[in-house]
Amino acid sequence: MEGFDYSSYGERIADRYDQDLENLGAEEAVAVLGDLAGKGPVLELGIGTGRVALPLAASGLEVHGIDASPAMVGKLRAKPGGQAIKISIGDFGPLTVDRVFSLIFVVFNTFFALLSQAEQAECFLRVAAHLHPGGRFVIEAFVPDPTLFERGQRVSVGQIGLDQVELVVTRHDRVRQTVTSQEIHLSTNGIEFVPVVLRYAYPAELDLMARLAGLSLEARWAGWQRQPFTSESSSHVSVYRRPL
Repeated sequence: MEGFDYSSYGERIADRYDQDLENLGAEEAVAVLGDLAGKGPVLELGIGTGRVALPLAASGLEVHGIDASPAMVGKLRAKPGGQAIKISIGDFGPLTVDRVFSLIFVVFNTFFALLSQAEQAECFLRVAAHLHPGGRFVIEAFVPDPTLFERGQRVSVGQIGLDQVELVVTRHDRVRQTVTSQEIHLSTNGIEFVPVVLRYAYPAELDLMARLAGLSLEARWAGWQRQPFTSESSSHVSVYRRPL
């Protein structure tokens, strides 16, 4: 998508992001991540508005974050406790931080914002280098389903109201494993476009990237309730660990 960069989605969605995700409570994710973190510190890749990071910090953990969108980080900073979190602005792929962590995590499909296999594999390598021995890397992501698309395209309808409608228009490139979308918000106030570009990876591909980085798969669940992961699962929470 011409003109798209790592900050595009966050800069467009920041004002409505928390509202759009209000039904996706963070409590279960925070509980699991807190258990895995030990004494910390922890780092969130794509920290956004702090939906997960702020409750973790409130539990007593030292939390750091990286995000490409100043608008999203601005929303985080305006919340109680937001000023205390150490945040770097930029693409999280290069992982330019100068310390190590007990836990590094990336939630809600954000790992797929890295738009090539090379960038994703490099991120695994950098994560491994920034973990304590025994430290963990956690990814929450969807399981790719190419059958959602007809001739590489899809149009879906979101919320419909008296004076508004939400559409998502998507193209799928099965060779590059990319999904390019526009979320279109139509209302009496006008039209909003929120661009999204993702490069998805299958769980087995993520596992290979982890092994190449010296990490091993410790656990995989279908969600934050630690449900068993099966062939029917549409999403996964994968926990990779650096050897002691």
